[in-house]
Amino acid sequence: MKLNGRQYWRSLNQLADTEEFREFLHREFPKGTAELAQDNSWSRRSFLTTMGASLALAGLTGCRRPVEKIVPYVTRPEEVNPGVPNQYATTMPMGTGAYGLVVTSHEGRPTKIEGNALHPSSRGSVNPIVQASILNLYDPDRSQSVLKQGRGVSYEDFLTFWSEQAGRYDSSRGAGLAVLAESFASPTMARLKKQFESEFPQAQWVTWEPVSDENGFAGIEAATGQSLKPVHDYSKAKVILSLDCDFLGHESNAIAATRGFSEGRRVTSQSDDMNRLYIVESALSTTGMMADHRLRMKSALVGRFVQALASELNAAGVKTGFGGDSGSSDFDSKWVRTLAKDLAGAGSKALVVAGRRQPAAVHAMVCALNAVLDSKAVEYRGMAGTEVSDSLAFVGLVDKMKAGQIETLVMLGGNPVYNAPVDHQFPFALSKVKQTIHLASHVDETSARCTWHIPRAHYLESWGDARSIDDTLSVVQPLLEPLYDGKADVEFLSALITGMAATGYELVRETWKSALEGGDFEKKWRRVLHDGVYAGGTAATKPRVNSKAVEALTIPESSGIEIAFYPSVVFDGRFANNGWLQELPDAVTKIAWDNVALFSPKTAEASHVENGDVVKLEIDGRVLEMAAFISPGQADDSIAVALGYGRSAAGRVGNEVGFDTFTLRTAAAPYFASGLKISKTERTHVLANTQDHGSMEGRAIVSENTLAGYREKAEFFPEGVEHPPLLPLWDEHPYKKGYQWGMSIDLNSCVGCNACVTACQSENNIPVIGKEQVRKGREMHWMRLDRYYAGEPDDPEVVVQPMTCQQCEMAPCEAVCPVAATVHDDEGLNVMVYNRCIGTRYCSNNCPYKVRRFNFFNYTKDLPEVVQMVQNPEVTVRSRGVMEKCSYCIQRINMTKITAKNEGREVKDGEIQTACQQACPAKAIVFGNINDPESEVSKLKENDRTYRVLEELNLKPRTSYLAKLRNPHPDLEKTKHDNDHRSEAAG
Repeated sequence: MKLNGRQYWRSLNQLADTEEFREFLHREFPKGTAELAQDNSWSRRSFLTTMGASLALAGLTGCRRPVEKIVPYVTRPEEVNPGVPNQYATTMPMGTGAYGLVVTSHEGRPTKIEGNALHPSSRGSVNPIVQASILNLYDPDRSQSVLKQGRGVSYEDFLTFWSEQAGRYDSSRGAGLAVLAESFASPTMARLKKQFESEFPQAQWVTWEPVSDENGFAGIEAATGQSLKPVHDYSKAKVILSLDCDFLGHESNAIAATRGFSEGRRVTSQSDDMNRLYIVESALSTTGMMADHRLRMKSALVGRFVQALASELNAAGVKTGFGGDSGSSDFDSKWVRTLAKDLAGAGSKALVVAGRRQPAAVHAMVCALNAVLDSKAVEYRGMAGTEVSDSLAFVGLVDKMKAGQIETLVMLGGNPVYNAPVDHQFPFALSKVKQTIHLASHVDETSARCTWHIPRAHYLESWGDARSIDDTLSVVQPLLEPLYDGKADVEFLSALITGMAATGYELVRETWKSALEGGDFEKKWRRVLHDGVYAGGTAATKPRVNSKAVEALTIPESSGIEIAFYPSVVFDGRFANNGWLQELPDAVTKIAWDNVALFSPKTAEASHVENGDVVKLEIDGRVLEMAAFISPGQADDSIAVALGYGRSAAGRVGNEVGFDTFTLRTAAAPYFASGLKISKTERTHVLANTQDHGSMEGRAIVSENTLAGYREKAEFFPEGVEHPPLLPLWDEHPYKKGYQWGMSIDLNSCVGCNACVTACQSENNIPVIGKEQVRKGREMHWMRLDRYYAGEPDDPEVVVQPMTCQQCEMAPCEAVCPVAATVHDDEGLNVMVYNRCIGTRYCSNNCPYKVRRFNFFNYTKDLPEVVQMVQNPEVTVRSRGVMEKCSYCIQRINMTKITAKNEGREVKDGEIQTACQQACPAKAIVFGNINDPESEVSKLKENDRTYRVLEELNLKPRTSYLAKLRNPHPDLEKTKHDNDHRSEAAG
């Protein structure tokens, strides 16, 4: 797609116009679906008659509920009204942070997760992991009983065993006893930990996780001498520098970060300003795709880059206290100098952040930079009630286990057999411990090797509490009793201390009686449960940075090719058995159901590697064979690999999916290591990559400009395609009466995080279809995020565009449907009548946006009963042979209209939120009544950045977009344009 001299492309195959790409592009339907049409004995009428009859019979037999007896409530609970969902506030703990949530429940069955608008960590939004975590609740592979050496026993049997052990440890004061826990930020867990240490003072407590913010906390402590956590407010920053930090994607507190960052990108008129983002990283990330300026480099070089930046800041009069004479000769000197000038000019409105992959020294330097800039976009709070991962303590514990000094090991969550540093041989160390006890949701790789396995309750069936990163307190409130008699962390830890069972409710209330002291406790307690948050917390502090201590820190050297590890959509593997996440295409690569070794085009050429080649990665004598993928924007001589795949005991969804990159990860180099050797094997690996699916075949789709260009003249490139006068194919409906629904999507705010895709899947009962069907182009997501590259493959710019049914007023799908299964209603919606659809797929063939999904198979007929509990009763569960697509969440529209009608009023603007809109942390999606000139969506559609995709077809889509803006620094933008012109001349 080359428009106005700017070329857009989705993959290297498309850019090179390879035979593989052309074959996929022109094959409207996957192989094997068109053979029937080659039989000339079939007429169109006989085909439709036979297919219609067979599918009708399939519907009668396949979709009918089995006969069963229903026993009504003898006494209906006061809060339950059949058919009317309830909503409850709760919290999802995640490491040293937490997300405030509101969960929808149908007759005691949680079905949908939303963000709690009152909670600062979520602010009403979610990310894919939070949204998909509800599927873990109904995972049929969850542990369902206590196991002793693999045999099912009762929890009372364990308590009996433990009371005997506790008696022995009482006399030895806990010598030989150790607890290995995950990171947490919970007042009740902190209180119980303190009680445990008092009961067993000689016992060892170690907190460790494979992916954590440990480096960041250690860096701040090195710089300030205090144990503090940073709280970033991106809405207050005008110039942002990200150092290997995917704060819009996989870093902690990404939801709040996305909201703040996007607020700084919101432009409603030519007079508005917007923030500017610089990023230095090795692998192209979600944050990197949003950057105005991106400098790709190996992760190991980022520390030296910070020193070079400090030198430039010193030269600009901002005395950092470190940097020395390192200069910027090893990097793009103009890039570093311009960045330093921009940061210095922004002053208190500047913000520098470092990712969890960077060592403590880099985080210490970042703390110092923010201090000398007097950044108002970061503050620091205490670590009360927070247990942080400690890798050194973990290594010490493993050494004691190997030496036989640990007699009993209790593990609260985690899966160290799978994800512990490979050089410390945790499985061997575990075999040296006499009694091993593991609290876990699944009989995973670690539980399979333990003496005792205790089922762990999901957070939606647990009592607990948590502190978010900004220190907001909240309660973890269960929505149902544990499905499999699992134990919450606080319940299990309490049992270790007392030897007796206690309810989580009692334990949490005991903690909160001190937090809510003064006045009516019950009234305050009920308010916390209702709102989901409590305003208490430690006050922010402004620490003093010790510049000499920062200057004394050393940065590791880098040589040769590096391997860099990063958390994936399944994080560290704990969500590997979640089908929604496995099938979610990666935000950058668009690969589902796999992790790959990412190569830059230059490194791939030097290694003679192509997409799907199985390569051998060797470092320090350890070898892993995995599939390669060439990723535009990847740093040269840096191979990035995602963690969390290659599980052997995840469950039926996650077993043997992808490659176990933990086998290359060591304690000394947990996030990146130099000295990688690469060699090709003779094998290939099939990848399910959706990046070319739904290709727009060279048509103008995205529209963008720079902020300066927009201010000068509100025009965008690519410009609208020239076309003759637009004439309708049939008489137009005026659509001027009543509610008329429409949507506006701001490409300048959207970060491509995929939260909308997962929210749509949860809301609309969209099935998981598996790798093979995705590979064939049959993915069922009603919403997709198209990712377009522009520029050179080595270092492209990226535009992300959400694409879903455009709800055309002149819908081309309707005219070709032989059974009127897709029709228009009087509110301007293109609706589907599933009962009529016979699966001709003519509508899909006639849709220029390629947003309709054909249901090839009955993906839901064999769903375990427990998984069916997650399905939304307000949305039909479709069977095979029908076409599906976005409906603007018509079930939400109708429910709100009914409520408004019962109350004798009109629907208020903003009262209806589609699932994608509600989930979006960037608030890039706005929905409402376009017939109301005062509605937000109507005002956005009048904005001078508004455009409609393929408007020249005169389809009159109800979804419009706000064009993307970039905010490059003028000095660097001129250099970039000069380089682009030189490249075009050379071509």
